Amino acid sequence: MRFVQYDDGRLGLLTDDGEGIVDLTDRLDLSSNDPLQEYIRGDYDASAYADADPDLAVADAHVGSPIRRPGKVIAAPLNYENHIAEAIADKDITTDEWFSIEDKGYFLKAPSSVVGPDDGVELPFSDRRCDHEVELAFVMGDDVKDVSTEEAWENVFGYTILLDISVRGDQDRSNRKSYDTFTVIGPCVVTADEIDDPQNLDLALQLNGETKQDDNTSDMVYSCGNIVQYASIGTTIEAGDVITTGTPEGVSALSDGDTIEATIEDVGSMTVDVTERDLVFDDVDVDKDGND
Repeated sequence: MRFVQYDDGRLGLLTDDGEGIVDLTDRLDLSSNDPLQEYIRGDYDASAYADADPDLAVADAHVGSPIRRPGKVIAAPLNYENHIAEAIADKDITTDEWFSIEDKGYFLKAPSSVVGPDDGVELPFSDRRCDHEVELAFVMGDDVKDVSTEEAWENVFGYTILLDISVRGDQDRSNRKSYDTFTVIGPCVVTADEIDDPQNLDLALQLNGETKQDDNTSDMVYSCGNIVQYASIGTTIEAGDVITTGTPEGVSALSDGDTIEATIEDVGSMTVDVTERDLVFDDVDVDKDGND
């Protein structure tokens, strides 16, 4: 099943052709404004409606993030070999030498940065580089803590596409990647039983029709299960949390008016428009010598 959140808080299933939506909100009596969270945590079963006739066309709906406000968005840094080489060679991406999730851990993206494909990306600055990063992400179906890699797979609800938009610079990753609209998730969450092998999926990103990123999830350094296992050490990962797995090489800068098309095999594709609003940070006099 492929779950989609649309029209500001309604939950539906995508039809097999991806062009229609079967509404679940009324059929399952869902009342939350984050209905997939409610579905995951509740005693619901949408399988009876998987083959129902659509209630509306996707083209007539506003498609948001399947999970509107995850409790946490957990992200793995530098998790593809070819992107590691790319990042080390381009000091705009990172000033560090190579490091792994074991060296520096994961980072968190603000839940308020989450939007859906029809919401678009809004660049906050005209004078700072902001890059696209296409990633396989997944939504947790259970609360877990201190789980093994093998157990982690059993607790994944489903898989989705995530665009991790990133301001380049020296600030902390969680700062640079948490602006509003910088976590685009969608267009749907495909339940885990529909994906034969999440570690063997082609993923690609086109920018204005030009292919920029094109790889396979088999090239990850740490698997989906590895990331859950590491993140769950001492921290409870909750049902509905989103975990994203890193991006392959080919990241590049975004500009006002750009169009992104992101695709992951067996998961889907989404088209996202980019706009710009130029934020201004007020100058503050700071005595860096520490004098009063």
